[in-house]
Amino acid sequence: MLLDNLSWPEVKELNFDGLVVLLPLGSFEQHGTHLPFSTDTQIVTAIARELEAARPERILLLPGLWAGHSTHHLAFPGTLSVGQMDYIRLIVNLCRSMVHMGARKIFLLNGHGGNDVPVRAALREVKTRFQKISALHVVYAAYWSLAAQTIRQIRESEMGGVSHACEMETSLMLHLSPKQVRMERARRDGPQHPSPFRKADMQLAKPVYYVSEFDELSKTGTIGHPDLATAEKGRRFLEGIVREVTSFVDDFVTW
Repeated sequence: MLLDNLSWPEVKELNFDGLVVLLPLGSFEQHGTHLPFSTDTQIVTAIARELEAARPERILLLPGLWAGHSTHHLAFPGTLSVGQMDYIRLIVNLCRSMVHMGARKIFLLNGHGGNDVPVRAALREVKTRFQKISALHVVYAAYWSLAAQTIRQIRESEMGGVSHACEMETSLMLHLSPKQVRMERARRDGPQHPSPFRKADMQLAKPVYYVSEFDELSKTGTIGHPDLATAEKGRRFLEGIVREVTSFVDDFVTW
């Protein structure tokens, strides 16, 4: 179900016991010289719509949140960012609205790495605020974490090739919106440090946490190997991601 299509009396009549309320989290930030600012939002929204289509009786899909915490991209003109504390408050308030409408299983599906820290902090605030509602479950996950197996199987790049405006994101955009992709501008970029503690990849769990501005890591705004991207690979990425995230939804609805 799409919340967009419902009226308030219809929402009032919903049985939220067996319903996952799904909010996709995107961003509006630079994606190198070859992808549009809306890349993260388009990708996570497409995944969420496929999830809803696969499980319409189990998912209430909310409109995707296009504004994200993208302060680290502000050196690149055109990026729009919500500050960290404001983003935490935004997520808390949206969750409060969902709880007020009756939601007891809330799934925040992330499509932008910069949202990770503030969303985790927001979930702590939500838990504290609604701790007396024992049946309430609010969960958060990035699609690339839930779909790690798919990404490992499809990617051709070595560690460092899948990060931002990369092999995977560019492939997904070639599949979803090819007219917005300028492959002639796609260039490999990203950290060149020999230290294994300073590599950047969606599938690399860093043992050391530190904060960098994006222009310190990349001249073009890209981190990864977009030159390896194809539309066919994007189709396979999308199908595998949806399959793996759907598996989580099927489990979550039973919590």
